[in-house]
Formats: sequence, C-alpha cells, structure tokens
Amino acid sequence: MKWYVVYTKPKWEKRAAEQLTKFNINCYCPVIKKIQQRSDRKIKVEVPLFNHYIFVQLAEKDRNLVFHSPGVVRFLFWLGRHAVVKDQEIETIKEWLNTGDTSSEISVMQYQIGDKIHLNSGPFCDQNAVIKDITKTHYVLILESLGYVLKVKHKS
Repeated sequence: MKWYVVYTKPKWEKRAAEQLTKFNINCYCPVIKKIQQRSDRKIKVEVPLFNHYIFVQLAEKDRNLVFHSPGVVRFLFWLGRHAVVKDQEIETIKEWLNTGDTSSEISVMQYQIGDKIHLNSGPFCDQNAVIKDITKTHYVLILESLGYVLKVKHKS
C-alpha cells in the first residue's frame, strides 16, 4: 500500500489522524515539541511538523475513506497525480523525530515576495529569478539576467 498526503483544515492535523485511525486507516501525523509563550508562562506543546498535512497509507481503491473525517479537505497532488510518499521517506521522518534532536527551529515555508529562486526546469532552466508578486494562482518572477518578467502557474 502507498502513503498519500492529505490536506486538512487548519489545526485539524492531529484530530483528523485520530479519527482516521478509528476507521482502521493507517495514519501518520509527525509532531514536534515546541515551547509556546502564553500571557503568564511558557508551555511545551506538541505541534504538527507539517501544517495542514498528514500521511495516510491505504490501497488506491480505498482512497475515498479519508473523507469520513470532517477535518480532511483533499488529497495533495503532484504533477496531476496523487502525491505519493515512499516508505523510506516516512521511516526517515520517524527516525529523525525519535532521535530527540528536534531542538533546532523547524519551519516549512512557502515562497515570499522578494525571495530569490533558481529555476530547475522549463524553457528558463538554470536561470535565477526574484519573486515579484504572488497571486492565488500564479507567481510573477523577474529574470534579471534576461530582462524578462514571467507569470508562472502554481503547482498545487
């Protein structure tokens, strides 16, 4: 069976994983311990490693079972197909979290305006660009070395 990536409602990662486990679906929601500041004290809380994402392992024919949880929004897609994570990648995440060396600040960030990126594919492969604007569906990139402005569609 394959591991799929499921997109959840905000702050629903752990609840969705618990609900799907009750439906006998193998789920994995990696969490880290983080110190959060409250108004009067600091507390240690478990937060998901990946905001909005959990991993589910099931057969292709059973993919729609994940929608039994009200916290599940959709599957994540990559290149027009359901995103699949290799068993080894899941094991690597588990091993890393089990080492206890998660004290370093971890964040998964999306692109921001002003970020410099390197294009890996397409007609402008191996060019550097600066993100000028981000809309709901596109990135606007400036290729300074060529004097071009590109509008590139998001892959999500």
